[in-house]
Amino acid sequence: MTQTIADRRDIDFVLFEQFEADSLIKSEKYADFTKKMLDMIITEARSFALKEFLPTYKEGDREGVRLENGAVTVPECYRRAHKLYQEGEWLALTQSPEYGGQGLPHVIAQAVFEYLIGSNYTLTMYGILACGSGKLIELYGSQKIKDLFLQNVYSGKWGGTMLLTEPQAGSDLGSITTQAVSNGDGTYSLKGNKIFISNGDQNLTENIIHPVLARIQGAPAGTRGISLFLVPKFWVNDDGSIGEFNHITCTGIEEKMGLHGSPTCSMSMGEKGLCRGYLLGEENKGMAGMFQMMNDVRLEVGTQSFAHASAAYLYAVDYATQRLQGRKLGDTDLNAPQVPIVHHPDVRRMLMSMKAYVEGMRSFTYYVALCFDKAACAETDAQKQHYTGLIDILTPVVKSYCSEKGFDVCVQAMQVFGGYGYTKDYPIEQILRDCKICSIYEGSNGIQAMDFLGRKLGMNNGQVFLSLSLEIEKTIAMAKTHDPLFTMAQKLGQAMETFKETALLIARLASSKNFDTAFLYAHPLMEVTGDLVMAWMLLWRATVAITRTADKKQASFYQGQIKSAEYFIHAMIPITLGKMESIKNCNDAAISIREDAFAG
Repeated sequence: MTQTIADRRDIDFVLFEQFEADSLIKSEKYADFTKKMLDMIITEARSFALKEFLPTYKEGDREGVRLENGAVTVPECYRRAHKLYQEGEWLALTQSPEYGGQGLPHVIAQAVFEYLIGSNYTLTMYGILACGSGKLIELYGSQKIKDLFLQNVYSGKWGGTMLLTEPQAGSDLGSITTQAVSNGDGTYSLKGNKIFISNGDQNLTENIIHPVLARIQGAPAGTRGISLFLVPKFWVNDDGSIGEFNHITCTGIEEKMGLHGSPTCSMSMGEKGLCRGYLLGEENKGMAGMFQMMNDVRLEVGTQSFAHASAAYLYAVDYATQRLQGRKLGDTDLNAPQVPIVHHPDVRRMLMSMKAYVEGMRSFTYYVALCFDKAACAETDAQKQHYTGLIDILTPVVKSYCSEKGFDVCVQAMQVFGGYGYTKDYPIEQILRDCKICSIYEGSNGIQAMDFLGRKLGMNNGQVFLSLSLEIEKTIAMAKTHDPLFTMAQKLGQAMETFKETALLIARLASSKNFDTAFLYAHPLMEVTGDLVMAWMLLWRATVAITRTADKKQASFYQGQIKSAEYFIHAMIPITLGKMESIKNCNDAAISIREDAFAG
């Protein structure tokens, strides 16, 4: 089996031909980098992922995690790889060099994460969560907290998590009951229970840092009364040394469908002793910190699913070109030799669909990462607001759309393998299991859709939505200047007009007394948005590729970009138009049906 995981040629195409990411090094923020350095980082990431992370993928899944005597043990094979993960400084890629980060552009880090996640997401996640908790410290912590924690967290010496969910609250964070009481010395005592905490306990790092959402005694009800705290597993003394156990304990680990190398924990604070934490930011402003983290996390989840899809697709291509089965369609010679299944039309249909989605998702996730960089390098407030707006409107889409389409690609890859794909002899069944969680956690896709319709669509009086539409229309106009792309561009342009009509209709309905009917169609509308962003990305790729098809050595690659756009716009956008017709019908059967009619 191939061990490609990600397509380096396509990565380079997206980075340096489609998005011209090397132009970022002209900015003051990224002036210390050169194009050669960026290339080298991606090359080393590929080598590291294939040599050190990929061999642990299957073994870590089989061994899993264990909870014994209140302590969690992770797969033993992770120990060496995690140590090298730290030593290679692969964790804090985009974080500030002041605290041990690499200061890389987000879009370059995206390529690194594609390899790391694609080779073993559960192992990569130990670093991702540590850096996520570190980012909250960097943004909201006092200088004392930064000095005590950041270097150790960004280096991977200490792990990190995020404690949000509670049994009675689920995604309704306004209902959390974890309590915090001031100790009068700048610390707070915390007591409560959290569930579904990824890497809540583990034996890879000497300490674990837990950002925790809790309610200070006497705080207002709902989300207005939630504060954010930093709670270490072991207390950190003022001189930076590790102190006593802080009584935050894993009380159980979930038996999951996938991600067996990552412990998903139930956590208890303050049940058998004092559990202390520091306030991050202002009292009752904890949700602001959580939302700050969410844009990064939503992109990361979209990347997780896309990376699984990329690996599954490449495994499927490799298998389809080697697996002999059946005669070529139309061959009547019963003695004719078997042909690789890649010759069969239905297999080619699946491979073509996977190719288009994987390439489109690569461009989509990299584009959102590039918007982070463009916002950071903006020279004017208007530029910054433009890219920040694009991030805001696209993050719920990149999370939800990629998590669903990435899983669909994994399903198609298993179908290409046939019965073998359903066995543990090949990696597809594990990739499929690991990928499914993406549509569920970090805000299920239904919640993302509510955010998209309820908050993002009308942001700044609709100006952010208009900015996104204008960006897409720029690419359509560019494509129309190339005769072979004209029809594709025209079809996408027509679909965009229908999309704007559909979005306006649902937005108005959401502001009416029939808002519940509007929210029936929040997820379909967000899926349609994803389809159109996908077509945009693929058409953008085609406009770049069409100017390079004379390159005989790479003609197949560039022609392949045009074919991906052709397939998606001609085969998938008509389905999208049907989805929009369904949305505009606004049928309310799911609302008007009696509750007791759902089941006999």
